[in-house]
Amino acid sequence: MNLDAYLESEVNSLREKGLDWKLRRLAGGSRPRCNVDGKDVIMFCSNNYLGLSEHKALKKAAIAAVRSHGAGSGSVRAIAGTMDLHLELEKAIARFKRTQAALYFQTGFAANQGSVPQLGVEGDLLISDELNHGSIIDGVRLSKAERAIYKHKDMSDLERILKEASSKGYKKIWVITDGVFSMDGDIAPLDEIEKLAHSHGAFVYVDDAHGDGVLGEHGRGIVSHFGLEGKIEVEMGTFSKAFGVVGGYVAGSQALYDFLQNKARSFLLSGSAPPATVAACKAAIELLEKDDRLVRKLWRNAKKWKRGLKKLGFDIGESQTPITPVMLGESKLAQEFSRQLFEEGVFALPIVYPMVAKDKARIRTMITAAHKKEDIEDALAAFERVGRRLKAI
Repeated sequence: MNLDAYLESEVNSLREKGLDWKLRRLAGGSRPRCNVDGKDVIMFCSNNYLGLSEHKALKKAAIAAVRSHGAGSGSVRAIAGTMDLHLELEKAIARFKRTQAALYFQTGFAANQGSVPQLGVEGDLLISDELNHGSIIDGVRLSKAERAIYKHKDMSDLERILKEASSKGYKKIWVITDGVFSMDGDIAPLDEIEKLAHSHGAFVYVDDAHGDGVLGEHGRGIVSHFGLEGKIEVEMGTFSKAFGVVGGYVAGSQALYDFLQNKARSFLLSGSAPPATVAACKAAIELLEKDDRLVRKLWRNAKKWKRGLKKLGFDIGESQTPITPVMLGESKLAQEFSRQLFEEGVFALPIVYPMVAKDKARIRTMITAAHKKEDIEDALAAFERVGRRLKAI
């Protein structure tokens, strides 16, 4: 078999189905108004919820770290790549999340992929929400534990699985859920999950990637949102969204920290994050600890955006967060809608099958604290023009 011919045939198949990703070129930083593929547009598909990627405090911290610690760490964390900056960041994460300790990973994906297979081993059971993120799915697949899937946010189905599991002699049972689901913007009922899991002797693992900087006091996340501090065994999160940088973490007890730094292969066998990244992450946390104005601005903008879409007649699904899907149904309609939006000066991508069900295609919009009133109004006007042309409203 000719390898290139095989690879090209696979990519061509994706293209024919409209399922291939076309990378767009962003010139400059992730800002509310930016240049994408040579066109000036309003950014509506970035996870940069608080606009921190351009914040002067983060950039200042990153530059200072390069001057004092260099461009790279030179090693994996377990050998010679744990700098004082990494340890300071971990203390800041634990303080912010109100846990005993926190372990920093290179990415959020690495945090899930490294932690889940080690926490759930042979003789255990992993119970996962059917709409959990791909990094959780991959982590579960890498585990030697048995697995079960419960219907999305369906507590009756979760209870059924927990009851059935209680008589099977598992060593450990984990319930794993996203905190905020990235396609629909809905929130996991973590308070109900916690009660159910613990009443059946199970542990809880929550991925707070889209809750950090968005939910809870000062953006402390979903555990804070539900007042569950000290009751959730594992909180996982990322710095690549609201915190505006990159990296992942797992927060919990000191025993969890000690266990994962000895067991999680993605932590042990990957080069540690460079000084600039680590310092910027720490600066983001310190900023939110001192001031929650950006979190409040994010929610004001999100409410204004949702009100505007609803007034125009768009269906925004089950969103409870700044992630706001514009439900269109057909994949071809969503793709054409996105194309015309771009021509109108708004960058918002279509989400189509197989990422969502065949009749659930949508434009997923991501509002941020950095958007101004004019940005929101101009984007709403563009959505109205395209929506009317395509008879979507």
